[in-house]
Amino acid sequence: MATYIPELAKQNPGLLGVAVCDLQGRRWEAGDWRAPFTLQSISKVATFICALRDNAFDTLPRKISVAPTADGFNSIVNLETKNEQRPLNPMINSGAIAAITMVRGTTIEDKFQRILSMIGDMAGNDTLVVNEAVYRSEKRTGDRNRSLAYFMKSTGIIDGDVEELLDAYFRLCSVAVTCGDVACMGAVLAGDGRSPFSGQRLFDSKIARMVKAVMTTCGMYDASGEFAVDVGMPGKSGVGGGIMAVSPGRLGVAVLGPALDAKGNSLAGWKLLERLSAELDLSIF
Repeated sequence: MATYIPELAKQNPGLLGVAVCDLQGRRWEAGDWRAPFTLQSISKVATFICALRDNAFDTLPRKISVAPTADGFNSIVNLETKNEQRPLNPMINSGAIAAITMVRGTTIEDKFQRILSMIGDMAGNDTLVVNEAVYRSEKRTGDRNRSLAYFMKSTGIIDGDVEELLDAYFRLCSVAVTCGDVACMGAVLAGDGRSPFSGQRLFDSKIARMVKAVMTTCGMYDASGEFAVDVGMPGKSGVGGGIMAVSPGRLGVAVLGPALDAKGNSLAGWKLLERLSAELDLSIF
């Protein structure tokens, strides 16, 4: 369990749930799919989408790269010694914190609301809220993220009030969802940015392709290569035990298994996706 966030240590490690949503909005669920959990790093996908919508792509490399990392998702040494002190990609903590600053909005609260709205639109659920207990637990213990953010301010990658920015980051990580919500988010990416429920285009296909590519190479932290071999789908995990996976042109999948491996990915969720991918031939490779 992610015991460094005390509230997450209270989760039941034996939970296992799965949900699937296809491009027609049809859904299938099994196990503990209704069990609530927090998005954690799965929220980084929505943050990256909003940053891409609000900026020309050629401006992105000024703050964030899209390179994989062999180090952990909260690595400090990456920032200090690699990539000209820019975050290596938007799927790790430093990259997501920097990406929030690129989202359109006069204030940090405006940026937070824009990203939260994207999460709700993708999930087909406008009632999503922040789990206050998890948020306060993250904010109280998030010293590593503070280190990353203050270092980026010292190098000019971010500016403004660091604590206000981190508050938005902690709240985005603490948005409460179910597997059903996250599967629908994956289905939007599978449909190149179009909602399977409303038919509305939430973002263009170029952004969808870019996000899926970065999920493939970076979405499972420093285990992204192994996930590509075992599962073969663009994926994004969170230390709340969730994984979102995308079968392009077909469906989105979400799994929940709060027991994590050493790299912060759901143990049972990974195995479930591996089996599902093999049985339904979902690998993109």
